[in-house]
Parts: sequence; C-alpha cells; structure tokens
Amino acid sequence: MQDCKEGDILVVTTTVGSAADAQALARRIVQARLAACVQVEPGLTSFYRWEGRDCEDAEVRLTIKTLPSCEAALQALFAEAHPYEVPQFVAVRASASSGYRQWVVAEVNP
Repeated sequence: MQDCKEGDILVVTTTVGSAADAQALARRIVQARLAACVQVEPGLTSFYRWEGRDCEDAEVRLTIKTLPSCEAALQALFAEAHPYEVPQFVAVRASASSGYRQWVVAEVNP
C-alpha cells in the first residue's frame, strides 16, 4: 500500500473458525506490538467456495487496528500463526482522529 497519509491507520480484517483461535491470534498480534487493538466478533456465518465445494461455516471476525508500516510484519505473522491455509487478509487505510492515531502509534512497534 502506497501514498500513506500521515493521519492514516490500517484496518485489517480476517476470520477464523473458533473463539479460541480468534483470542489466541488477537493476543499474539497485540503482544507482538503489531496492533494497538484487535476486536473479536463472534457469530458470523460465511458462505464460500473452497476446493470446488459450496461451504457454510461459523466464523469469528478479527478487526485489527495498526499502522500501514506494520502490514508486511502482520502478513508474516499470519503466514506463521493463522490457522487457515489461505487466511483472509483485507487491509484498508482509514483516516483516524488525531488522538486515536496517536494512541495507535504509541502502542504499535513497526
């Protein structure tokens, strides 16, 4: 991701199959200082195609608040620690209030 504005944060979403997996991944991300906050949302149902089959599964979404400079390190952590073979990694730049961005900067170690 390029053309990062100074006030931008990066919001990354992913899903996992259980609350336990979500909590473990969230803790690892925050402890590695790759995000200031990870929100865990249970209760999703995903409909998708995988290996030629129609699938329907319960999932838990993680919303990760970080900095654009942490994107590569976060992708590397996903490659090592995410329970899915092909994890969702959807990153969106977002404008944040000055105070919120300052908090993210203080908590993240890119």
